[in-house]
Amino acid sequence: MDRRAFLTGSTFAAVAAVGPSRDWLLSTLDRQSDSTRKVHLEDVAAVKTMFGTFQQMDIFQGGGAGRATLTQYVNEHVYPLLRRTYSEEVRRALAEAAAEQTYLLGWMAYDNGEHGTTQRYLIQSLRLAEESENVALGAHVLAGMADQATLLGHPDEGRRLAQASRAGLSRTPESDACLADLWALEGRALAKLGDKQAAIKAVSASETAYAKVTSDSEEAEWARFIDPAYLNGEHARTLQDIGESTTAETYARLSIDHARAQNRARRGAMSQAALATSHIRRRDLEAAHAAGVRTLNLTRQVQSSRAIEAVQSIQRQLTPFGRHPLVADFNERARDLLAA
Repeated sequence: MDRRAFLTGSTFAAVAAVGPSRDWLLSTLDRQSDSTRKVHLEDVAAVKTMFGTFQQMDIFQGGGAGRATLTQYVNEHVYPLLRRTYSEEVRRALAEAAAEQTYLLGWMAYDNGEHGTTQRYLIQSLRLAEESENVALGAHVLAGMADQATLLGHPDEGRRLAQASRAGLSRTPESDACLADLWALEGRALAKLGDKQAAIKAVSASETAYAKVTSDSEEAEWARFIDPAYLNGEHARTLQDIGESTTAETYARLSIDHARAQNRARRGAMSQAALATSHIRRRDLEAAHAAGVRTLNLTRQVQSSRAIEAVQSIQRQLTPFGRHPLVADFNERARDLLAA
């Protein structure tokens, strides 16, 4: 099949990650090289440097900003390296670098709302992480799968993937940032499943894990986005889903403050939307409108379907207020953005 048609024409399937996640826990793939040109650690280092560049682009500009360029780079420079010859040390390092880049491609597709494409990239990334023997990286990929499953209405699968990730992570020196992320994502799934107490415990466990991350910690490059802006934003959504709007507002404001300090418009937009939701549930239309406008302004700065969905969520929640002037004003401001 044509590879591009296969990726873009496929849809998300909840069961698709079951086999790969099981394989990641149980075994390591064997792959054979098919070329005589040798790969060196210097080649892998160049790939890892590019990963950092593209990840920053995703964090600050959204998944739609650099994806086409990253796709070209991976297809022309990264994947061909896998078909060459290399030492065992280089093999693991190269598989790890390729897994990182493939994960990022999947995450950019996720941020662009292309979930079938996302799933297939993440499955391939998981297999590469397995070959690299980097358990923490594999757990990180499974975290992405868990996030996607919960978002698409399969929180039971999201919870299982997060739990599998933590089980695998316990067998290796842990990444505290990754562990914090896994607990946060399990909390999101538990909230969707209606298990309030378990969701609260997951948020607490996430905070405990992240407290061990220090500024001089040796967390991997791929874990750099797991920080207070991200985690507090996820906790805010979890707490809103279980009806704890006041506490959710506190977490949303923490996320907003950190995102503003870093100029992270996408995360800022999503957390402003969470803040708007808290105001709406208190029927404070003036505060909700202000947070909604800030969501719109930040969304205009990035190429992200998730930020667009945050705007649409505010619109849906404002619908019961009918033709109130503030609702009409917000919808008018959102019209051009959503049409584009």
